[in-house]
Order: sequence, then structure tokens, then C-alpha cells
Amino acid sequence: MSDPVPELLSEPAPAKLNLALHVRRRRDDGRHDIETIFAFCTDGDGLQAGIGRGLALTIAGSFAEGLSAGDDNLVIRAARALAEAADIEANATLHLTKNLPVASGIGGGSADAAAALRLLTRLWGIDPVHASAVAPTLGSDVPACLLSMTARGSGAGDNLALEDADVAAAPVLLVNPREPLSTGAVFADWDGIDRGPLDHWRDGRNDLEPAACALVPAIGSVLDWLGKQPGVSTARMSGSGATCFALFDDEAARDGAAAAVPPDWWHLPSFIR
Repeated sequence: MSDPVPELLSEPAPAKLNLALHVRRRRDDGRHDIETIFAFCTDGDGLQAGIGRGLALTIAGSFAEGLSAGDDNLVIRAARALAEAADIEANATLHLTKNLPVASGIGGGSADAAAALRLLTRLWGIDPVHASAVAPTLGSDVPACLLSMTARGSGAGDNLALEDADVAAAPVLLVNPREPLSTGAVFADWDGIDRGPLDHWRDGRNDLEPAACALVPAIGSVLDWLGKQPGVSTARMSGSGATCFALFDDEAARDGAAAAVPPDWWHLPSFIR
């Protein structure tokens, strides 16, 4: 008689949005002090895990091509760091479904790493405090993605406080021009001007938009297009780009815009969690 197949646990890796992002200064450690409002979509990548011998990762999905499943993948790095923090063996088989564009300002590897921390905390039956301790060591967005709730971020983005941004269940459309963009290059080209603190996100901005648009002019085209769609209340770039988003007055308006997205652009209709 064969051994029963172990049950797989599943965890979403929701797409992250920066509803607004104010860059305040360059720090001596090379990072930047920012003020931002994080929000998360109901859609994104997905992660599954079961108990295995050692760590193994497989990747499928629309954006799986070219992704390494080795030790440099943030999911594997998160798993190893979590096991080390909890002083246990890192034993798991992991499967990532990559639905979101890579390095596109909507969480990407950070959301996947955070999903791994949540998922393996359950799989291994360990204290969640270990995931919270490990998250900042994996990237400045990972703590927010671990929380996956609307929150205000400060410092490097990893100082978090829950925020009522009045966006729960809002229809949103994500659009990416399918052009690569380096986060480091965008921050390096930020003009260094502190334009002031972030109060309410609707009155805010994304201070990285000018640098990103200069590097990838198609971002400007996406923003112009989104801003002209019926029913749009806000259209901005998320993070360091190149993904942009628009919040809509209702689902029908969002779906109408989604149907009209130019075929060369990637898009995802969703809702804010």
C-alpha cells in the first residue's frame, strides 16, 4: 500500500500597490526614507507547500519563464531564513504560480517571500514571531507584504501602522507596458527634492513617477490612457514602476476599461482587499 499524498497548504501572494509614495531623503546606508500607503489587491501570485526532504521549489504561471528556482529565489531565501530563526530543519516542497510581472512595482518577489513566511509558519507549526523578525531582512517591502493589509509605511517602508484609507473593495485596474525597469535605476534618478510629507493619499503623489517615465516613456502613456477612462477616480504608478493602477467608481467602469486595454500591455482587473 502506497503512502498517502501529503496535503498541500495554499497561500495567496496579493499584488501590492502604493496608493501614494513620497520620497523624503537619501540615507547614508544607500536606502531612502519614504512615506507611503500600502494597499493590496484580491489577486496576485499563489504559493503551495507540503512537507518534503530539504527545500524544493517549482514555478509555473504566465511569468514563470526565466525565473530561477534556486537558492537566489526569494521564496527559498525566506524559507531558509525562517527555518534558521525557528531552529528547525528547512523541509518543504514549494510551488509558486507566477501571475504577476516580475520587478514591476507591485510586490513581486516581496509578496512571494511574505507568502512563504505565512505558509511555512503554518506548515511547520511555528510561532509567527519568527516570520515578523525575518521579513525585514528580505527586503523593505516584505514586512508590508507579510501584513497584506492597508497600512502607512515610513522609514525605508518597513515601519508600519494600519491605515483606514477608505479603499476597501474598490475596483482597481493594473496595467503594465511590458517594459523592464530597474528599481535601483529609478531611485538613483530621483531628483533628491523633498516635496513634503504624505497626509491623505488622495492628495499625494508618487515622487518616483518622473524618473520612471524618463527611463520608460511608455509609463507616461499608460498613465495618460488610464486617466482618460470613464469612472476613474485616481490613476498613478505603483512603487518604482512600471505597473500603474487606476481606481474606479464602480466595477462596470473598471471592466469597460479592462476590455479596452491596448493588446501590447499586461493588465489585471481586481479589487482592493
